[in-house]
Amino acid sequence: MFPELTQEEVFRYSRHLMIPDVGLEGQRKLKAARVLIVGTGGLGSPVSLYLAAAGIGRIGVIDYDIVDSSNLQRQVIHGSSKIGKPKVISAKERMLDLNPYIQVDDYSEVFCSDNALRIAENYDILVDGTDNFPTRYLVNDLCVMTHKPYIYGSIFRFEGQVSVFDASTGPCYRCLFPDPPPFGLIPSCAESGVFGVLPGTIGTLQATETIKVILGIGTSLSGKLLLYDALELSFQSINLRKNPRCKVCSPNPEITHLIDYDEFCGTPAHDRQQEQEMTLWDIEPVELAERLKHGDSIRLLDVREAVEQQVSRLEGAELFSFGELASRLNELDLEQEIVLFCRTGVRSRRALQILVNAGFKKVKNLHGGINAWSQQVDPTMLQY
Repeated sequence: MFPELTQEEVFRYSRHLMIPDVGLEGQRKLKAARVLIVGTGGLGSPVSLYLAAAGIGRIGVIDYDIVDSSNLQRQVIHGSSKIGKPKVISAKERMLDLNPYIQVDDYSEVFCSDNALRIAENYDILVDGTDNFPTRYLVNDLCVMTHKPYIYGSIFRFEGQVSVFDASTGPCYRCLFPDPPPFGLIPSCAESGVFGVLPGTIGTLQATETIKVILGIGTSLSGKLLLYDALELSFQSINLRKNPRCKVCSPNPEITHLIDYDEFCGTPAHDRQQEQEMTLWDIEPVELAERLKHGDSIRLLDVREAVEQQVSRLEGAELFSFGELASRLNELDLEQEIVLFCRTGVRSRRALQILVNAGFKKVKNLHGGINAWSQQVDPTMLQY
């Protein structure tokens, strides 16, 4: 039996109740539904807002991060008054303000193999609002093993993807992407940028698919991958097939339990872990400034994109954008001391690993990137 609606809820959801495909019974299904949203950033923001507004009875939000001013260009569930606050608390407060008739569970922690089963057991559907491959493979495998739909979304600059991966009716994420891309090949939004309204489009589509799955109406994106190009304002749908040899959803799967997804993907799922692992290769901005002042022979490599130099640049630095670094190693001297930097130190850590793997020993990463240089050395330099 689905829960009854109060008079207040009937009035609130009246526009749903007038739709034949939803009606009173459909709205009661939404009230009974339990959805976990992994990530409360760009994608998680519109998903959370629209699922809350739609009357999903129980919504879980999980995210380890805090609200930063650079989030607000696209993460519309948060506001300036929430800067410095855990994202899940900020999201929960906004969702309950939008709809006090729902339950919101907040998990301010990293979603990982150790806690995923415990957290997900309370929900029927998982929605992907992440920006990293370890968590995507974790969510997929978890959903396959627990027979739950996985509402997938992904964004990059002006482009986005949406699908519904439900191994009981179609392919899973691993059927499409059996293995993760090589380390560092596809940067995150923090490294490459994202068109501010793009997550709104993709996240709203994810919310749409979630509600359709709950109500059992329409045609879901199970077995299809929807591609969106904001510059062309175009949609393209690609049919997907189930992989009969899929490692997780085939009749004889190789993977039958949650694994170490950071190791599988060759990269940590979150920056904090990566920062802890790479600190031995770091150089602090003040130390670098002092060494440059004393005339030490240090080659500065800026691994950002050229457009970013319009905001800030370090005098004497050479532009070796991350995407072309591997093809330009012949321009570097193994004996030369090198310091790499980017905006906040994330891309330059990955660039450093490329150099170390190629045999370079005298390399350092500017801790905190050029933004930290602005904070600690040159306050006249713009941060972004």
